[in-house]
Amino acid sequence: MRTEDVLAAIATGVWHWDNAAGFITLDAEAARLFGLPAKPTVLSEAAMRARLHPVDWNESYGIVRLAIAEETLAEAQVRIVAEDGRVLRTVRTRSKPLIKELEYGEDYELLGTVQEIPEPQTAALTGQSPVAGDWRRSREAFLLDAGRALAEARSTAEVLRVAASLSMPGFSPDGLAVFGVDGERLTVIGHHGHEDGAEGPFTEMSVSTDYPAAEVVRTGRAIYLATPKEYHDRYPATWPLAQGFGRRSWAFVPLIVAGRTMGAWMAAFKNPVTFTPDERSVLTTVARMLAQALARAEVTESERELSLGLQRSMMPMLGPDIPGMSVAARYVPTGGGLQVGGDWYDIIPLPGGTRVALVIGDVQGHDVRAAGLMGQLRIALRAYAAEGHRPDAVLSRASRFLHGMYEFPTAQGPTLPEQVDTGEDADYTVPRFATCLYMEVDPESGTLDIARAGHPDPVIRSADGTALIRQTPGGLPLGIEADSDYPTSRVVLEPGDTLMLCTDGLIETGGHDMLSGWTRLRPVLESNTGVSLEKLADALVGAVHGPGSHYTTGPLADRREDDIALLLLSRESTPARRPPRRTVLTISQAEPEQVASARRQLKALLHDWADDEQVDSAVLMVSEMATNVLVHTDGDAVLIAEAAGERGRRRLRVEVADASDELPHKRRPGELASSGRGLMLMEMLADAWGVDPRGEGKSTWFEIYEAHEAAEGDEENEVHEAEGVEDTDEPGGAGGAGGSGSAGSAGGVDGVDGTDDPDDPDEAGAPNGG
Repeated sequence: MRTEDVLAAIATGVWHWDNAAGFITLDAEAARLFGLPAKPTVLSEAAMRARLHPVDWNESYGIVRLAIAEETLAEAQVRIVAEDGRVLRTVRTRSKPLIKELEYGEDYELLGTVQEIPEPQTAALTGQSPVAGDWRRSREAFLLDAGRALAEARSTAEVLRVAASLSMPGFSPDGLAVFGVDGERLTVIGHHGHEDGAEGPFTEMSVSTDYPAAEVVRTGRAIYLATPKEYHDRYPATWPLAQGFGRRSWAFVPLIVAGRTMGAWMAAFKNPVTFTPDERSVLTTVARMLAQALARAEVTESERELSLGLQRSMMPMLGPDIPGMSVAARYVPTGGGLQVGGDWYDIIPLPGGTRVALVIGDVQGHDVRAAGLMGQLRIALRAYAAEGHRPDAVLSRASRFLHGMYEFPTAQGPTLPEQVDTGEDADYTVPRFATCLYMEVDPESGTLDIARAGHPDPVIRSADGTALIRQTPGGLPLGIEADSDYPTSRVVLEPGDTLMLCTDGLIETGGHDMLSGWTRLRPVLESNTGVSLEKLADALVGAVHGPGSHYTTGPLADRREDDIALLLLSRESTPARRPPRRTVLTISQAEPEQVASARRQLKALLHDWADDEQVDSAVLMVSEMATNVLVHTDGDAVLIAEAAGERGRRRLRVEVADASDELPHKRRPGELASSGRGLMLMEMLADAWGVDPRGEGKSTWFEIYEAHEAAEGDEENEVHEAEGVEDTDEPGGAGGAGGSGSAGSAGGVDGVDGTDDPDDPDEAGAPNGG
């Protein structure tokens, strides 16, 4: 005969409690003694707690803890309570705590027996019951436990989980729902004890609906429905919605915070509940704590969403690809609640071609004010870069901009922040500085023009994997002085090299100084030579915030975290390309005949261009652009023309720069008008065109892309040229070789023949001046 059969014969049940898993296993006899059907059962901790008298539950918990500490048996008498609050019987339990080792530490299991004690108590828990005093004491213990659990919840989901797990003394609801208010409609924030999708009919319900939760929101007063008949009589319109859930009693309690009704809490019971004053008091108190927890969670989630949105709006996208280069970037906020700080990076397309600017910086502090200053400074840097200023001029203007934010004009002149008493807002007038590194990148040559304002030096990893700090001269951080100088250094990024720009958070987080922080990062850079920039960026951040970072703490006692901004730039190893053809010419106001020279030089530059019509279009647009400068400004025009790429797929870019800040405007000239058609011509003839502001003046440019199909038809002309035969049908053919050899000359005419173009009537008799 089995041991379980012997124990069942003497009305003794066996049970097993796994505290780590939160489940209690009962054999058939134990299940019967606990008021359940006589069959093996597995209960959750909350379900078991609902079967015991609250006072006995609290006392037995202390007995078990004492038995664990003293390594003895735990013995207690507990009262078994029915779902309607009646005490069914009193039982004695004896159990042996068993300690077990888990990954997170020690926990325990209980193996025990349960027997019924004679003289069972059957009085109700409410009214004049002998245990009415116990009820009030258990209510206080329950409310303390519920308040602690709700206070620890940090999100709406956590609050709802805690509310669902609460086991009220003597009458635990089996269905819960939390309603919110959105304008004039109810919303279901969450529910428990119902099937998924059951909230459908109650979602987007008007607050004027004849429904208990809607009335609670309107009036701010609780509604208790003890019977289905009472529900039907008071709310006949919505009773069919509630009838299908099979509940017998309902409590709808307002959720009130600071005098404002933010929603309603519904507790539904399968067994009838009379809602005595004590029970209503418990429900009202739980509703108040639930409302406060939901309000705290809403504020926390709103702040987090706000900071994440601020971060997403202030952190730029990497933008278009940089030809021949790869870029990767990371931003990691500090471990505090605010998810954005003063660190930033930016990639700025520069006017006049494929050049870009890479910017990385760090505003002092990592609070809301630092984030705001960062946004303002980033916009200012973008504006100065778009004007075409060099790196030193961009940082000088940015420093003056940041310094000027803390000077307040008065009748007696500028006033410094320390001279102004601003009370609670004093911190917002204290000057802050920012470190910054501004770098102008030329993708074709790999040159990097770098200016630093107190920022860490760049690091370059060569193609063989060696990573070195590239020392560059720098100036004061931005905002320290109104007028600061920032020297510019030129560095060449060779094919296969990788550049790293970062803020001090990547180096110093974890108690490191600049030396020990670099010692930690250098092996990561040098050991990840065969991976993509994205994986390299992850590896660098992981060295600071990953699991391994706990074993590489620095020598400093201060180990506070800091924001991290990281920018990686790699130049691809590509075959050498044919150098571009380039010509430069200055057209002065005193020599307008140089416009004809510009046309001749452009024809010579394009002597082997595939499409003659494109050449004619380019010459026409150059003539129009140069003439406009001479007519509408008082300065000279600087012409730069460049043809780059493989034959048949070349790109012609022509710029005409002048010192005037006045931008051209598109007009609609009449049939007899003698001007106003320049921009219209460029729009029709050019593949791309635009006007870019510069530091002083502007640059008007257009681009034409060589048609590959036309290039295939010129193969016969290429053969003639290779044999030294002049192609008389090609404009500029006689001086073509000399034209291409004029690249980079100041006047741009050294290699151009001195004869006038017979096909251009404007050039008849024009001097060949440079």
